[in-house]
Amino acid sequence: MKCISVYTRDFALFSDIYEQVMEAPPEENEEIIIEGVTVSGAGDVPDQYIERMRLKPEVVVMKEKERNIMILQHGDVFEICMPSDQSA
Repeated sequence: MKCISVYTRDFALFSDIYEQVMEAPPEENEEIIIEGVTVSGAGDVPDQYIERMRLKPEVVVMKEKERNIMILQHGDVFEICMPSDQSA
C-alpha cells in the first residue's frame, strides 16, 4: 500500500486539508507544505504494517470505504494508506 504522512496532531486541520492531499499527493520521498502542514510521500508499506498498527492502543484507525483508504493517527502524524495502484 502507498502511504502518505501528514504531520499534525490536529484532527480538524487534517480534515480541512485531506482532500487537497488526495488531489495532489506528494511523490515518494517528496515533502510538500499545505496550509503550514508538512505532507510527505512515505512510499509503500506492507499490509502487515497496518495490521500491526491496528493492534496498538495508541493508534486510531479510520477507514474511507469508498476509496479503500486506511487512515492511521498516532502521535503527531496521520498516515493515509491506499492501494498502490489507486490514482488520487
